[in-house]
Amino acid sequence: MNKYMERLYNGLVKENPTLILMLGMCPTLAVSTKAVNGIGMGLSTMAVLILSNLVISLLRNVIPDAVRLPSYIVIVASLVTVTELLIEAYLPSLYDALGIYIPLIVVNCIILGRAEAYANKHTPGLAVMDGIGMGLGFTVALTLAGLIREVLGSGTAFGAQVLPSGMEPISIFVQPPGAFLVIAFIIVVQNAIGIKTRQRQLVESGCDGSCATCGAVCSESTKEAAK
Repeated sequence: MNKYMERLYNGLVKENPTLILMLGMCPTLAVSTKAVNGIGMGLSTMAVLILSNLVISLLRNVIPDAVRLPSYIVIVASLVTVTELLIEAYLPSLYDALGIYIPLIVVNCIILGRAEAYANKHTPGLAVMDGIGMGLGFTVALTLAGLIREVLGSGTAFGAQVLPSGMEPISIFVQPPGAFLVIAFIIVVQNAIGIKTRQRQLVESGCDGSCATCGAVCSESTKEAAK
């Protein structure tokens, strides 16, 4: 697997921002009551993530370290403003459904986290692929959680009735506790089928990922796996 496809695979599976890294949980809990909302928020975040990664990677040798994070926030805020205006103009129903969570993409830890951890250290091509991978991972997680919550909590899937008329939906699944239950269930299934995430590989190797505190206990190979 080449390094470009690896970024895509990592974002979708090994380092999924929602199901593995547990990032962006606020919009996940709030907007994933319907599958359509999950797709809308996921794609909006992915667009901002791709463009912010690209711009930050291009400017990585220009932005001084002293103002690195403020610069990232200005770049992300500009992109989010454009995205919000486009959604409001062309997808007003989605704009109404997502509400305040569109401008809050500015402070989404997935965006700033990838800018700091990856985009400012790698070439524009890799940064864009990282944005696509992480964005797709976020979109898939939100859409899957939203679909499950919509079916169980409202009896519909993408707005179409799927539960028999005599079967009452379980209202807790369209509330925040339902999001926790659904995400926990997805993670259980993911672990049960043996998807190898980076965190799981570290645990199985006997390392907690903190080489600074384990001293000589960790072998060199384990320390290398933790990087």
